[in-house]
Amino acid sequence: MKKIALALIGFYQRFLTLFSYGSCRYYPTCSQYAKEQIMFNNFFKALFFSILRILRCNQLFVGGIDYPVVKKVFNRVSFVRRYQSSLHKVSFWFVPKDEKSFFVVKSFKNTI
Repeated sequence: MKKIALALIGFYQRFLTLFSYGSCRYYPTCSQYAKEQIMFNNFFKALFFSILRILRCNQLFVGGIDYPVVKKVFNRVSFVRRYQSSLHKVSFWFVPKDEKSFFVVKSFKNTI
């Protein structure tokens, strides 16, 4: 399900946004928000939050910066071991919101 949804979002971002006028009121755009939600949350939770975000993307709401929030538990031992072996490019930053919730912020130097 996730692969199909990510493929559809990728198709939309690559081809269909060329015909629109780019009027998303939020950063990151609604399609990028949905993509990040699907990548880091379970499918139904991501679908729910993505639909809410699309419904808020209109003239009745102010807009602004609205990063996806995910719940993630990091295992410090595997984290340190994996990153000591070789250097990796950073695609996403997990900025802490509270104890187990993080904002997902896309790195500006890398493209996915």
